Amino acid sequence: MLRVITANLNGIRSAASKGFFEWLPAQNADVVCLQEVKAQEADLTADMLNPAGYTGHFFCAEKRGYSGVALYVRQPGNISRGIDNAEFDAEGRYIQTDFEHGGKKLTVVSLYMPSGSSGEERQQAKFRFMDLFYPRLAALHASGREVIVCADWNIAHHEIDLKNWKSNQKNSGFLPEERAWMTRVQNELGWVDVYRKLHPETTGESYTWWSNRGQAWANNVGWRLDYQLATPGIAAKVKACSVYKDQRFSDHAPLIVDYAA
Repeated sequence: MLRVITANLNGIRSAASKGFFEWLPAQNADVVCLQEVKAQEADLTADMLNPAGYTGHFFCAEKRGYSGVALYVRQPGNISRGIDNAEFDAEGRYIQTDFEHGGKKLTVVSLYMPSGSSGEERQQAKFRFMDLFYPRLAALHASGREVIVCADWNIAHHEIDLKNWKSNQKNSGFLPEERAWMTRVQNELGWVDVYRKLHPETTGESYTWWSNRGQAWANNVGWRLDYQLATPGIAAKVKACSVYKDQRFSDHAPLIVDYAA
């Protein structure tokens, strides 16, 4: 079995204070993908850099306390960082590992898509990133490797992916252009949303993010923003998907996916 976890921590040190690193060992994950670490490597403890049983790899934003992605891996592999774009690589948004698992060549990516919720300037940056990243997704799919892209996509794809879809149709994260892009990624490029493969009609149980405003968490007024998109070969081996909500490490919840060996 291959277990892959993706989690937006909204600050790795904050998540650590809420028990993330006590929870992690019991999950027996092979690869853990993190987004929004919001720290520099020099700021982290040894346990955050390399939790027991794992080697950590980070791609931090140049701006302190902002963005940043990471991987915790059990198997050694080739690590690459960035998408060869100065604007977004300065924000620490992409890291991948290439290794062999069960005799197959496998790539796992941790990605943090820009958010456009703070205003039009950032929404335009998000659109630029989407335009840049689409060819990267095409190349990954055509690489001959099995690939899993774990991300906070900052896009709710369908109406069932957020509680209040009617009132959010003009808001970042549920804009028609964003949703159409995600449809193209899946229908034209061939990526598979593995959670939806197993749970095609699940609504409230699928949410992975809740606003800190009001009583969003208490009332489960959430959005499904965190997906694992996989190439068809590895997607066909998905056995279980779950969103972990028994503890709260950030405003997102970890998505845990098991693939057959």
